[in-house]
Amino acid sequence: MGTQKVAVITGASQGIGAALVSMYRKLGYSVVANSRSIAPSDDPMILTVAGDIADPAAGARVIEQGLAMFGRIDTLINNAGVFLAKPFTDYTDEDYDLVTGVNLRGFFEVSKRAVAAMLDQGGGHIVNISTSLVDHADSRVPSALASLTKGGLNAVTRSLAIEYAARGIRVNAVSPGIIRTPMHSAETPEVLAGMHPLGRMGEISDIVDAIAYLEKAPFVTGEILHVDGGQSAGR
Repeated sequence: MGTQKVAVITGASQGIGAALVSMYRKLGYSVVANSRSIAPSDDPMILTVAGDIADPAAGARVIEQGLAMFGRIDTLINNAGVFLAKPFTDYTDEDYDLVTGVNLRGFFEVSKRAVAAMLDQGGGHIVNISTSLVDHADSRVPSALASLTKGGLNAVTRSLAIEYAARGIRVNAVSPGIIRTPMHSAETPEVLAGMHPLGRMGEISDIVDAIAYLEKAPFVTGEILHVDGGQSAGR
């Protein structure tokens, strides 16, 4: 087993995921980067593994290839996610399968195998990306499937943190507000900014900095860290 730490990042081809790849490399980690279509990297310390994380086989493949290449898995960032804002009765069976496939099945498959690797090496860290809509529903953003799935991630974050605390594995979550990413590029920034008490959208760097903090916080586990401009606290 090598001594250089290894981070696995899903949804790593753009936005927050791509920024996290850069951040972990700057921290000296090797990185296993996954998304549905991700190009090979020129950096020999970045292994790209293409695949839809909703595919039950993809999570296992990401971890197995990471172990084969680098010999260990120290951190997993469950960043891949799907968000569909619709009135509840407009959601289709296909919508349900898509959102639960990525947000829950994807989490389950890759995390289960990452935890097994972490147990073998005596510890590790998992960070799940949630949403503050779980805690602060908003009539302007009908998002039942986001709350159903990301609310589950919040709950399992606490559950796994306690299950594995004595065995050296920390599990945390970051709960963003609306972040300025390609997902929101076509929408009205003023409207999105107004949804946060601080009066602005979040930046990708806000989420990256929060995860960097959690990475360096050995006494923090089971935490749902809200990075949402005050959204979850109220209006």
